[in-house]
Amino acid sequence: MANHLKERTRELVNEFCAGNDHAFAELYDLYVQMLFNYGMKITQDQELLKDCIHDVFVKIYNKRAEKSVINNFASYLIISLKNRLFDEFRRLNFATEDAAEDYEFCFSTTDVENDYLHIERDALQSAQVARLMNHLTRRQRQAITLYYLEQRKYEEICKIMDMNYHSVRNLMHRGMLKLREAAM
Repeated sequence: MANHLKERTRELVNEFCAGNDHAFAELYDLYVQMLFNYGMKITQDQELLKDCIHDVFVKIYNKRAEKSVINNFASYLIISLKNRLFDEFRRLNFATEDAAEDYEFCFSTTDVENDYLHIERDALQSAQVARLMNHLTRRQRQAITLYYLEQRKYEEICKIMDMNYHSVRNLMHRGMLKLREAAM
């Protein structure tokens, strides 16, 4: 009997996809009770269930060209109904009785375009600094990073780099000259 139902379903789906509305009505009659029984295991709200079953069949009718590739029509119907019911449950959970007009909307005072331009400018500057820093020796990069980025004093830089004060000053001076030259 199950094989006969599957074969008959396959024939009806093919006829329906070819434009036969009577085949669609017969598919509905074959599966509506099965869907209703399945849906009653998910919800006891019969009106919601009937609406969801109706929505499933309307969707199938509107997308008939895509339905000829369904291998197991009964499974497709059950999954479609389950998804439709869960969509409806989510919608009902998030629905509110308050009108949207009753809410005050807060608009941001920040200008998105200006924010984007600032971010873009900062990214370009960072890339340019990185490119310029590549012109320095490793020691010059380290000294300039410690002084300008980490904001350390010359005495700390001397200890970190194990150099005397005048050597660090000369290293910084030569590094800055190289940076100016590379920037031009």
